[in-house]
Amino acid sequence: MAGAVNKQISPASACFNLPSGIFTTLLLIFAVGISAWGYQAIQPPSNKLPGSPGGPPITGSRIKLRDGRHLAYKERGVSKDVAKYKIIFLHPFSSCRHDSVVDNELSQELIEELGIYIINFNRPGHGESDPHPSRTLRSLTLDIEELADQLGLGSKFYLIGYSMGGVLTWSCLKYIPHRLAGVSLLAPVINHWWSGFPNNLSTEAFNKMLARDRWAFRVIRYTPWLAYWWSNQKWFPGSSAVANTHVLSQQDKELASRIDYSNLKHAVQQGEAESIFREAAIAFGKWEFDPMEIENPFPNGDAYVHIWQGDEDSIISVTLQ
Repeated sequence: MAGAVNKQISPASACFNLPSGIFTTLLLIFAVGISAWGYQAIQPPSNKLPGSPGGPPITGSRIKLRDGRHLAYKERGVSKDVAKYKIIFLHPFSSCRHDSVVDNELSQELIEELGIYIINFNRPGHGESDPHPSRTLRSLTLDIEELADQLGLGSKFYLIGYSMGGVLTWSCLKYIPHRLAGVSLLAPVINHWWSGFPNNLSTEAFNKMLARDRWAFRVIRYTPWLAYWWSNQKWFPGSSAVANTHVLSQQDKELASRIDYSNLKHAVQQGEAESIFREAAIAFGKWEFDPMEIENPFPNGDAYVHIWQGDEDSIISVTLQ
């Protein structure tokens, strides 16, 4: 035709000349795809129920709780019928009933001399103890009380809470002090958001931690559903405790060589999301109470609470302790 112009349209230009309805549809499909990818990226693998097909085998003793869950436990020491001290040990972070503090640091001679009977059990989701997705500080405390009753520890028993085990030790002092004959806390974890701490001290202690740990605490505190992803992503360093790269004092380095880390595999065999990160969300999330508001659990002076804390500990603040 006379006067006609031969104009070629590039593919890129054609995209921008799509009818608005088609462009909106493509944008929606893209957004849905990105959302689906992001959702899959933050989802941890499903946990493996102990004793189920493909799950961890049952190799030790367990009790059945009133709600049908099972707790795996391990006994050591003299017979509980003659024991002077019946102790429940609350294991630390990333640990289990085979914790080396109990197995390696307590000699048989000392156990027999003092008349010690000690129970170490797997908290829910650890090792061969069934998971409890809706667990709280109170429910975990009631698990301990039921464990003591089913194993016949009597009206009162002793508690030793080590590191993360200190969380439940505080909870027992709050909810079942009448069942406790005495308590020891070994470098129990600190929740920097406990309201009883002076703001300047908690802020100072928080800022002394490694930057990677401060970020890990913030993720666990404010977006616990991202904790598993944060620990496994490769863009930023995650928690030094999870990666086992935390800074140790010289004395800690000497002691660390005696720790049997093979137990870690047993502790997390149901999946890290169920054992490590669900527990961390309880420890560093919003508590049902403030430990500093607990009234004297032993007003008659018939029992004591001891806290042992290293002043060179780079993970737990001795100032706040």
